[in-house]
Amino acid sequence: MSTAPFFAVFGHPVAHSLSPRLHAAFGRQLGIALDYRAIDAAPQDFAAALRAFAESGGRGANVTLPLKEAAYALCIEVSRSARRSGAVNTLSHVAGGWRGDNTDGQGLVRDLTERGGFDLRGRRTLLLGAGGAARGIAPTLLDAGITEMVVVNRHAEKADALVDALEDPERVHSRYWGDLAHVGDFDLIVNATSAGRDGGSLDLPGRLHRPRALAVDLNYGEAAVPFLAWARAHGVPHTRDGLGMLIEQAAESFALWHGRRPDTDELHQTLHAERPRLNTAD
Repeated sequence: MSTAPFFAVFGHPVAHSLSPRLHAAFGRQLGIALDYRAIDAAPQDFAAALRAFAESGGRGANVTLPLKEAAYALCIEVSRSARRSGAVNTLSHVAGGWRGDNTDGQGLVRDLTERGGFDLRGRRTLLLGAGGAARGIAPTLLDAGITEMVVVNRHAEKADALVDALEDPERVHSRYWGDLAHVGDFDLIVNATSAGRDGGSLDLPGRLHRPRALAVDLNYGEAAVPFLAWARAHGVPHTRDGLGMLIEQAAESFALWHGRRPDTDELHQTLHAERPRLNTAD
């Protein structure tokens, strides 16, 4: 049995996750020994699985779909970013339980601005989805200086709940999905839904973008294809999937656990070269 510190990623499904590969690479780079595994836990089994993980020596965990909001509810303390989003993607074991953080927004903003050269200041933004993925990125996008965020979700009450949680009524608004044809155009369009994970698609109107707009899918690989195909077919000039965000949020989680942030350049080069073989979302 490994004696290295024990970490994991929880999700359902989770066998596809790149997180074990990312954290192993970060550990090798910085000379930090660790044992990082993928643990599949259905929502109804997550609390018990997390408890067993802690009892077996688990020190920290990442959380992916569909467990990010459930993870928040299991924490005894949370960071400001997690509290604002109501969702957790990073758990750290502390005396008496778990501390929750959310590094998704940091990962997205770093990828868009530092990797993609996209200035978020002054951007009118459309956020599709209001679940854990959307909750994780919304506060950080606001902090980055966007001027307005319109949240649209299949279930309008979830969009309303996210808008209320963000507590910024001057900049953040919710709309019904059927209103998309009448909400105007945007500089940034973010797909935070899981519609593409099972080969599905989003019913979107033909034009939602401004001349220099960017369309971003938080998924990567095949799961991002339907939304990004829609964007390209309708003339959105710039598109990006969630692979860069995944790498950057993982680096932020690693830094929380180990006190050192790894360099991500090599992983970006390697995984972007492999993109055709990366076939799902994290």
